[in-house]
Amino acid sequence: MAEQRFEYCDLLLTGGAVVTVDDDRTVHETGSVAVRGERIVAVGPDAQMTHWRADTVVDCRGKAVLPGFVDGHNHLYQALARGLGEGMSIVPWLCGFMWPYSIGVDPAEAVAGARLGVVEALRSGITTVIDNHYAPSDLATTLAVADVIEQAGLRGAVARGMVGHPTEIARRRGQPDGLFRYSATDELAITREAVRHRPPGSRVEVWPAPLNLTYVDQDLLRAGIELARELGTRWHAHCCEGRSDPESYREAYGATPVQWLADKGLLDGHATLAHAIWLDDADVDHVAEAGAHVAHNPTSNAYLASGTVRLRDLRDRGVAVALGTDGPSCGHRQDAFECMKQAIFAQRLATLDPTSARAEDALEMATRDGARYAGVDAGVLAPGRLADIVVVDLDRPHLRPVHRVVSQLVYSAHGSDVHMTIAGGQILYAGGRCLRLDEDEVMADAQRHADALLARADMTGLRTPWIS
Repeated sequence: MAEQRFEYCDLLLTGGAVVTVDDDRTVHETGSVAVRGERIVAVGPDAQMTHWRADTVVDCRGKAVLPGFVDGHNHLYQALARGLGEGMSIVPWLCGFMWPYSIGVDPAEAVAGARLGVVEALRSGITTVIDNHYAPSDLATTLAVADVIEQAGLRGAVARGMVGHPTEIARRRGQPDGLFRYSATDELAITREAVRHRPPGSRVEVWPAPLNLTYVDQDLLRAGIELARELGTRWHAHCCEGRSDPESYREAYGATPVQWLADKGLLDGHATLAHAIWLDDADVDHVAEAGAHVAHNPTSNAYLASGTVRLRDLRDRGVAVALGTDGPSCGHRQDAFECMKQAIFAQRLATLDPTSARAEDALEMATRDGARYAGVDAGVLAPGRLADIVVVDLDRPHLRPVHRVVSQLVYSAHGSDVHMTIAGGQILYAGGRCLRLDEDEVMADAQRHADALLARADMTGLRTPWIS
């Protein structure tokens, strides 16, 4: 009998239900994943993986192993305002709560919020974060937030929000002057310098992010997209989140925001559009034809009663639709499991069709489509891909019995069921604790900064214990 030849790796996950989300959508009911360095080197059923040896072996019996989640749209600095701003639609929520809060945030508070946010992300299996940061958006704070994300072991991008001068639409909506801190020239210069520090290929990149297609000046929007093209980055923007956005833009400019971008040759495959709820048929066509990407934020959309994305229309056209938590003060929890479930339920309620979205659709959006959207070589458990992996404990009363592991993950699991989070082959969360951050210190620091911020910004009235 021939002697068995062993292969060696750094990390070996064995015995779990391995949901690869690969091109064949393979699920190994009892499988293993081998990792060498920052990449996966082998995936398969346990019976075919017995020749692998590793420095670290993790027994995943009773657990699911799947790709790490991508959070396609977040505002980490908003973590200090969690639980406030109840019962408002998008424009009152922004004008009466979020803009005053954003104007009041100082650099230390933004960093404290980001640190709290990355801890929560790791605890819920998120390995890539696209953070739309705009408060404060000076160079030092922008880079400090990127540093926080990378120090935690995550990957992704800080999409630096650019506002410029107030437009007529911004004036009509009552946006405060304090939001418009920089000229368009300064916005572009700061963003350019931030990208120079964190160029494409960095673990955490910086992207230009004209903050909102509706109320950012068209010249700044064009210049921001051209900057992204020049520097080789993606770009990010809020797109048609509010029901009135397309009509407000049409009244001002004679076209919807998406139509204007397409007509000017600005809509492209580097675009990552947050929300994209209120798109007409022509808008959907433009997004698909340009190869643009969309971040669907089902939980925050429901919280603000904003509506829901045309998910089937976009996905059927090949658009990469990621899921986003949209920040701890609007989505309230950075929980990809909640977003997956809400994404399905929102579609079924909107269409009254239970076949309009399935558990498989939601898991694809949270993993492989999210990775396409973010431009990272992850989202799939397959040889050669980045070893961004989450291990979920299925041995819980609300997850038993297990009949279809994909259904259990999407409908029954939640962030607190995550057993281990791995990014780039490094174990970042295990045994109920983040391994690179002191969670107790992070939470205490966030509470201290939040108390000081609300007092300084005269927003303590938002803490009313019971709203009638």
